Amino acid sequence: MRKKTVLKRSERTADDHLRIVLAQEAARLICDHGITDYLSAKRKAAEKLGLTRFRALPNNREIELAVAERGRIFHAETQSALLAEMRATAIALMQDLFSFQPLLVGSVLLGNITEHSAIELHLFSEPAENIGAHLLSRHIRYRSVSQHLKLRRDKPETFPAYRFETDSFEVLATVIPARQQMHAPLSPIDGKPMPRARLKEVQQLVAAP
Repeated sequence: MRKKTVLKRSERTADDHLRIVLAQEAARLICDHGITDYLSAKRKAAEKLGLTRFRALPNNREIELAVAERGRIFHAETQSALLAEMRATAIALMQDLFSFQPLLVGSVLLGNITEHSAIELHLFSEPAENIGAHLLSRHIRYRSVSQHLKLRRDKPETFPAYRFETDSFEVLATVIPARQQMHAPLSPIDGKPMPRARLKEVQQLVAAP
């Protein structure tokens, strides 16, 4: 049986401090440089700080909280206006894509945005190419990409997606088969079912005082 390592209080305190510092630096990279992958942001933060050996990286929830804190500190005056504008754009987009049963997900729904945030939608269609045809009919140029989502824990699946711009905002629309509509993908932040909102719910969110 392996001997369990017991950390001294001073070691735990030092580790906690490093986690906070790493989370703050990762949040800076996400907010200022538009890094969207949290693991990449953590690794770049560790590299920048010269930390080649450490016991544990901050988890995604800690990064998310650090991003929110940075927004409150450095962008409090502009963030609310930007969020309102992005949600208004999301509503218009969801109205246009209504036949594909759009759901708003991600930072625009949760309110934890940066200037690099994309409007993220889940659309439901078989075949997925129907979305591309619809965008082309609106003279919207797009890039076909792939998104990895977990509908079940530890079982990532790959879904087709479209990246495009509208009203100067980047949009990421992931296409999921209609038969899987009731199964919310697991959030990469906390592993729980991802919060999602229908058009009416987003409109109510915007209208709320």
